[in-house]
Amino acid sequence: MWSQARLNRSKERRTTAKSFHKDQKPAARPVWLEGFVGLDWLALHASPVYYGLGVPKGDGSAVVVIPGFLGTDAYLRDLRSWLGRLGYTAFLSGIGRNAECLELLVTRLIHTIQQARTETGRPVHLIGHSLGGILARSAAALRPDLVASVITLGSPFRGIRSHPMVLQAAELVRARIIRETAVDRPDCYTGYCTCGAIASLEWPFPDSIPQTAVYTKQDGIVDWRFCINDDPETDCEVIGTHVGLVFNAYVYELIAARLALQNITRR
Repeated sequence: MWSQARLNRSKERRTTAKSFHKDQKPAARPVWLEGFVGLDWLALHASPVYYGLGVPKGDGSAVVVIPGFLGTDAYLRDLRSWLGRLGYTAFLSGIGRNAECLELLVTRLIHTIQQARTETGRPVHLIGHSLGGILARSAAALRPDLVASVITLGSPFRGIRSHPMVLQAAELVRARIIRETAVDRPDCYTGYCTCGAIASLEWPFPDSIPQTAVYTKQDGIVDWRFCINDDPETDCEVIGTHVGLVFNAYVYELIAARLALQNITRR
């Protein structure tokens, strides 16, 4: 876990507060659209992009992929395999199920990032889906020395505005965490928690780390307006479902282009 002294040292590098809304509110999202996720998957496997055609190749850099809320690394294996075929050294996050204390998950993620950094000898690219993108941004804020870039896929990093079903599930997870750990932190698993994982979201994102925020206005899970920076240089809109962002040919093409650009810039 992160000591207060370490948090203070990291925070000293960032002087302006980030626009992060601590409160969690329900959002009237068209959740029925998520039923089309299978079409995203089929379109991906029919696309030349999935087979590495017409996209820039990798240079061996490390890329860690991070699952969304309630998910595990299992559903990201298509993305990891594709990154490997492109020529990247791809890693699954190793965080377990994304339904634990966020500080614990970020600690596990940073351990994986450190391993990837050691194995490749280079800073590590992070790709996070939904809540996984929030974990990626938190890890980057806490350990910018380890991170080459961050790509978020439908990640509400400006505040949790989700379909009521998601908020209900999050409340159940929160109750379980408090019950199992007996933690004296009544705001655990909310935007008001004082842990390092949440505190880091309020800091300006490190200028040294390129970021890309991918979103879809057809998102049936979270309000897409909380998934962007309001910056056309870093915000990228695609068409598709929230869940299907990890099976979306347009997203894969975008990821390949962004990773290649960052690798060229670092040379």
